[in-house]
Amino acid sequence: MLAVVGLWGALCAGIVGAALAVGDQNNAEPSDVIIVLGAGLRRDGHPGDALWRRSLIAAKAYREGYAPVIICTGGVSENQTRSEAQGCRDILLGEGVPDAAIVLEEHSRSTEQNAINTKAIMAARGWRRAVIVTDSYHMLRAGWIFSGEGIEHTRYPVPRNRVRVQWTAISLMHELAAIHWHVVKGLLGLQVTDFPN
Repeated sequence: MLAVVGLWGALCAGIVGAALAVGDQNNAEPSDVIIVLGAGLRRDGHPGDALWRRSLIAAKAYREGYAPVIICTGGVSENQTRSEAQGCRDILLGEGVPDAAIVLEEHSRSTEQNAINTKAIMAARGWRRAVIVTDSYHMLRAGWIFSGEGIEHTRYPVPRNRVRVQWTAISLMHELAAIHWHVVKGLLGLQVTDFPN
């Protein structure tokens, strides 16, 4: 039993190490579209810190010419009247991104749904390659899920120093739980789930 627990602990440490390593790598390349992964709104409906960070980085990637279009993802959460995607759009407009360059994906409630729904948007418009924008701690799982959906992509993560250390630690624990669930779900053959972003 101790050996199993030790092995599991080593595996968890490896996942955390991989998440940190991948999240620190910006390998963005010119693509058809930039995809901003959704994050929660505040109680008053304004974007939360994570959505602000991700949207500002997406605007930066847009200005740097990585893609001519940005997809904002994220549906309407409980007790909200508008979508995370709309919150992202508001920030992008404030950063000078033209409205015509913003596409909204407003039906997802998880990273997996982000990938599935944006894949459909990309297919409908003939887009093949994307730059994914999300927080560094989230990039490993996001990349895994998007690759699983067959979406060719590169990464433009929010730099780790933009997030408080204690929040990064909490978020990495969330990522560990989400990765465990994703593995279990795959082994059991379960369909798309609403595991929170």
